[in-house]
Amino acid sequence: MEDCIFCKIINREIPSEIVYEDEEIIAFRDVNPLAPVHVLVIPKKHISSLNELTVEDEKIVGRIYTVINEIANKEGIAEKGFRVVVNCGEDGGQAVKHLHFHILGGKKLGINID
Repeated sequence: MEDCIFCKIINREIPSEIVYEDEEIIAFRDVNPLAPVHVLVIPKKHISSLNELTVEDEKIVGRIYTVINEIANKEGIAEKGFRVVVNCGEDGGQAVKHLHFHILGGKKLGINID
């Protein structure tokens, strides 16, 4: 999608601090972190939201969770715990229409993250 900010990050049109990348997935630090560790993990394939997932996407979503675990370990937050958040749609708080997973950690998180 030509106007998608995350697609522009994937295509290196917008700089970001990338913490992980392979052929299907990229992860980078959130520019407005809500926790000491706040990383976004996204598929390189443009999927607008959870509502757009298909059976063909099952493998990539499973792989994303494996990558989340790798990143949590690398960032030093796996042992004490972390949160994974996926917002879906406007009422769910999804600000960018590209499926993304927030990894939040590095402090004790309450019920609300903001």
